[in-house]
Amino acid sequence: MESMLNKLKSTVTKVTADVTSAVMGNPVTREFDVGKHIASGGNGLAWKIFNGFKKSTKQEVAVFVFDKKIIDKYQKYEKDQIIDSLKRGVQQLTRLRHPRLLTVQHPLEESRDCLAFCTEPIFASLANVLGSWDNLPSPIPPDIRDHKLYDVETKYGLLQVSEGLSFLHSSVKMIHANLTPENIILNKSGAWKIMGFDFCNPSLNPSEQEPKFVCKEWDPNLPPLCLPNPEYLAPEYILSVSCDPASDMYSLGVIIHAVFNKGKTIFEVNKHDIYKSFSRQLDQLSRLNPNVLANIPEEVQEHLKLLLNVTPAVRPDADQMTKIPFFDDVGAMTLQYFDSLFQRDNLQKSQFFKGLPKVLPKLPKRVVVQRILPSLTSEFVNPDMVPFVLPNVLLIAEECTKEEYVMLILPDLGPVFRQQEPVQVCFLILLIFLQKMDLLLTKTPPDDIKNSVLPMVYRALEAPSIQIQELCLNIIPTFANLIDYPSMKNSLIPRIKNACLQTSSLAVRVNSLVCLGKILEYLDKWYVLDELLPFLQQIPSREPAVLMGILGIYKCTFTHKKLGVTKEQLAGKVLPHLIPLSIDNNLNLNQFNSFMSVIKEMLNKLEAEHKTKLEQLHIMQEQQKSLDVTNQLQLSSEQANKMSSQPDKVFSDMGQDFLTGLPDKQENGRVPKPQAKVSLTLEEKQKLAREQEQVQKMKSQPPLNPNPVTPAPAVKQTKDLTKTLMENMSSLNSLSGGSSKSRFPPATNMPSNIGFQAPIDNMSANRNVQNGLNSNSGFHSAGFNMGLGNQNQNFFSGTGSVGINKMTPMATPANVPNFNALSSPPGMLPQSQQNKPTADLSPLDQLFGPQKPKVSMNQMSQQMQSPWINQFTSPQGSQTVSSPVTQTGMMGQTGFGTQSNPFFNSQSFAQPANTMKSSTSASNDLKDLFG
Repeated sequence: MESMLNKLKSTVTKVTADVTSAVMGNPVTREFDVGKHIASGGNGLAWKIFNGFKKSTKQEVAVFVFDKKIIDKYQKYEKDQIIDSLKRGVQQLTRLRHPRLLTVQHPLEESRDCLAFCTEPIFASLANVLGSWDNLPSPIPPDIRDHKLYDVETKYGLLQVSEGLSFLHSSVKMIHANLTPENIILNKSGAWKIMGFDFCNPSLNPSEQEPKFVCKEWDPNLPPLCLPNPEYLAPEYILSVSCDPASDMYSLGVIIHAVFNKGKTIFEVNKHDIYKSFSRQLDQLSRLNPNVLANIPEEVQEHLKLLLNVTPAVRPDADQMTKIPFFDDVGAMTLQYFDSLFQRDNLQKSQFFKGLPKVLPKLPKRVVVQRILPSLTSEFVNPDMVPFVLPNVLLIAEECTKEEYVMLILPDLGPVFRQQEPVQVCFLILLIFLQKMDLLLTKTPPDDIKNSVLPMVYRALEAPSIQIQELCLNIIPTFANLIDYPSMKNSLIPRIKNACLQTSSLAVRVNSLVCLGKILEYLDKWYVLDELLPFLQQIPSREPAVLMGILGIYKCTFTHKKLGVTKEQLAGKVLPHLIPLSIDNNLNLNQFNSFMSVIKEMLNKLEAEHKTKLEQLHIMQEQQKSLDVTNQLQLSSEQANKMSSQPDKVFSDMGQDFLTGLPDKQENGRVPKPQAKVSLTLEEKQKLAREQEQVQKMKSQPPLNPNPVTPAPAVKQTKDLTKTLMENMSSLNSLSGGSSKSRFPPATNMPSNIGFQAPIDNMSANRNVQNGLNSNSGFHSAGFNMGLGNQNQNFFSGTGSVGINKMTPMATPANVPNFNALSSPPGMLPQSQQNKPTADLSPLDQLFGPQKPKVSMNQMSQQMQSPWINQFTSPQGSQTVSSPVTQTGMMGQTGFGTQSNPFFNSQSFAQPANTMKSSTSASNDLKDLFG
């Protein structure tokens, strides 16, 4: 990409430099802007041709520039000869005016560096088209490199050259003397025009009937630019130093040969020995080889032989050549007629334009666009010719691309779209445009359609002529799909409705309804329901054709997949309108049957849709009833569950508050209003501060994890009373093994602060024990916690204590079973055993463990009634920690809670004082328990 950009930049820079160096300082640049280098022409292709524009009018021109640098190699007198020859040719061309001669727009201007003059816009020289690319820009322009001449272009071009020679020979009495492809220019429209009058030879006696011409002898010492091209010169120039108009006809014959042979001439001339070459050429012309004419069309071969004849008198003159059958081609004659169109009257023009559509398809597109289209559009200024010219222009537009149409045709059609006078001509113009409306809407840009094309259609609908309205209504459906929806909805449909309501012509009214029925598919459903269907009720006439048109619109709307009519519209508007129309007396039997068929279809649809709706509503109502019953049942069950779980939730919330210390409780998802703030005394505040400090200390300490104690090796003891006692205990256990009841009093009568301290052994980690019931049942962890010993441990052995540390050993009745044989932990004593007498077991304590001091009941009662238990014994009994006992509620469950909370472990137990019945009842319970 970068290399391409650099190449393009260098090319532009080079072209700009060439133009600047060639034209800089020349007076031509004062009035004309010089563009890019496009071609070359003139003798030796010495003239560079640039495109340009006139500064004042922006008119397109061609600028011919001769750069004096190319003759720097010559001597001064030779330079002067070359400059004089070039000036002479341009000056002679400027004086001559003819359609077959190149038109000069600005005369020759000379500066120190160049010669320049301006002409009509051109495409290239014939030599460039035939493959001579000398003095052309690099790279060669693609339009020149790829240009191919069509047969019609070749025929008509040669005819134009013949007409130009006829003008020179007959009217001007002049010989061109250097007629070559280099001096034949193809203008922008493709017309062939003559230039290069550097060696022209005017008659010495132009007033006389027999002109006389003086021919100069060939001087090989002159520069090539001062001599004509010898390959196109007649033999008499060199051999006999004579010339006449027939000499130009010989040059025309060589040009004909070159055109059909890709620029190759009949003979090649040795410029260094030109006399010998022409002598040999003369012999060959006398016996012309048939191979020379192999590529020449047969209808012109005989005339070409005559043109190349060595005898000038045998050669046909220019006027005779214009009349040969070779030029009687339809395309060539058509182009010739266009060139002389300005000489024809309206009648002749109209006849010619009527037959032109038959000829246009036979002509190449380039010829039609370049040569015929400009002549046709120029006739738009003549209103009487517009109806004859417009069909041909639209026919050409069909073959053009959208870009060509917008650039070449649409600008000239703008005034025709707005033309309204004369009325008869306007009618014909509307007729032509309406017939080609699909072409206009396809290739015309949207803005031009909105501003030019559619207003013309609207004028046709509003025209006073019934014929124009009918034509417009019949044609609109053919291009309705090309009209944008806003224009159709806001502009076209309202005018069709007005035409239907306001006209007095039955044909216009019926065609309006038919037109609306055909364009329904391009409309929106709600626009049809809200605008078109109510409009049908406004139509006053009751002719059968009108009624059938109304029925047709209803039916199309009803049956169309995209449109359709709602059941509300059917019941409220459509059927009430159709049913009265169906019994109109003007309808025949078939028309009545059509009405009834449509009405029945509508009624069936109305019945089906409404019945379906009612069935769906009934199903929904039944479902709603079943849902209501289900919701009521669920609500009642939820209320029952809520009432049953409310006590548990209350105690659970109390336990959570006891653990977390939160003063506010949430019940049933509602937060109670905060209580009024009560002022505290100084002592209460100090007590509260100490409690907070105590809580912080407890939080900062790590949880107490018991360390396993390695049991001391068993000491072999002598068989004594202990063994005998154990056997007796086993026998007692076997007697009461069928009973799984606990020997402790029930929970309701037990002291509130009793804790069982479990000794630590190798099975102390197993804390989740079964209580004979469900494993999940038991006291909440924040409620009644009772330390559990190992199941295999003797209840009366070890260092554990019942109640508070250092309590006096309790006495156990003789019939108490051995707890080692129980599979469940010690539980609560049944109510029936509360009043049984207890035995003194102090001798057993002396046998199995050290003697412990007794604690009085008063001391025990004081400790149980205290809100604080400050002593927590470590497994070894050496470490004590203090902790506040927070207030908890007891869950409505039986058994023991889990040991998940390390703060309340198996070595401690606390019960809030406010859950006790009284200190006296607690003392009585202890008495019942310990005796």
